[in-house]
Amino acid sequence: MIRQALDRLNIAALNEMQEAAIRAAEKNDVVLLSPTGSGKTLGFLLPVLKRLKAGEPGVQALILVPSRELALQIESVFRAAGSPFKVNCCYGGHSFRTELNNLSHPPAVLIGTPGRIADHLQRESFQTDSVHTLVLDEFDKALELGFQDDMQYIISKLPGLTRRILTSATRMDAIPGFAGLADPAELDFLGNGQPVQGLKEKMVLTSAPDKADALFALLCKVGEQATLVFCNHREAVDRVSEMLYNRGLEHDVFHGGMEQEDRERTLIKFRNGSHRLLITTDLASRGLDIPEIANVIHYQLPVTREAYLHRNGRTARMHARGTSYLILTPEERPKYLEELPEEEAIPEFPVLPRESPWVTLYLAAGKKDKVNKVDIVGLLLKKGGLAPEDVGRIEVLDKTAYAAVKRERAASLLKAVANEKIKNKKINIQISR
Repeated sequence: MIRQALDRLNIAALNEMQEAAIRAAEKNDVVLLSPTGSGKTLGFLLPVLKRLKAGEPGVQALILVPSRELALQIESVFRAAGSPFKVNCCYGGHSFRTELNNLSHPPAVLIGTPGRIADHLQRESFQTDSVHTLVLDEFDKALELGFQDDMQYIISKLPGLTRRILTSATRMDAIPGFAGLADPAELDFLGNGQPVQGLKEKMVLTSAPDKADALFALLCKVGEQATLVFCNHREAVDRVSEMLYNRGLEHDVFHGGMEQEDRERTLIKFRNGSHRLLITTDLASRGLDIPEIANVIHYQLPVTREAYLHRNGRTARMHARGTSYLILTPEERPKYLEELPEEEAIPEFPVLPRESPWVTLYLAAGKKDKVNKVDIVGLLLKKGGLAPEDVGRIEVLDKTAYAAVKRERAASLLKAVANEKIKNKKINIQISR
């Protein structure tokens, strides 16, 4: 089953960490320490898949994660692996009624945030006796976000556990006793906090009053590549966004103050290349699977080396290469850097990068309407007159779907499909803003 899953995921071979995790989980509870971007998701999903039993009723594996985006990403990977087992997600901001309906026919694998899973357990939305495998993914982040009480309550309601897998991107002084790990195998792939392999580190020196100008100039230089700009607070994200908007630089924002639907749409447009610049808080430093990020820019300095490494871990992932830029004033010298990186020159007269060749279409129908990717591709090619190379990434959610199409073809496409139907139903289709 694992070989079939890897074939579906177009993965020729597992890395050392993933191989070790599969071996260890056969006999022991596991503590998996590995940096962001190293493939931890498969490191625990494959052992979970190996332990699932066909024909067994009820939830067999429960995966707790600290964020909605991470829950959705893990679900996406599990589905892409082509497993015959049912999987569902539960998280705050999602329709509780939809989740109850899904749980009335329990999935073999349930993924969720601690708060929402605890809520379901209090309401007895599903039985827990069948759960034999527990994954605590990004456990350090979950503790940092204050989910300890919810996780402790959830674990107390799982009497049939025979395997526990805990993952973390940082070392912890001690693992809380409520996790219930029994003589776990510890797999440490953190590399003693060394920089990400394949990562170049550079800096842009500027005066404090000119810091926004320096960022704009740097973005004009690298802005045709997928780039994350990190700020320390959501207010700073919004200020930077307004500055870039006023200067005509296409981008999007991502932070915890946004509605869930807006956050999902932002990530979809970034993944499919419609937007290549994302201004964000540290919310995007972990758990988001966007492997093609070329650059990370620290507009505001992270407080700790740990946070700095997590941000940098968004690029140069899985043997790719990437660049991390620090924008510094002469007075700034991060204590966690032994020496400053080489200086990067920025243009004196910045020129806006070319706009992305892609735009994102919004379709007001999704999985609940029985709409799938094949339906959307058929509409775009047969009725919309697009060639296969004019269609990019397609993502289908519960009630909506998004498709990347070539910008130059979007206007004619919308006219061509204005009165067309999917599954005998007329669907609102427009360019996502």
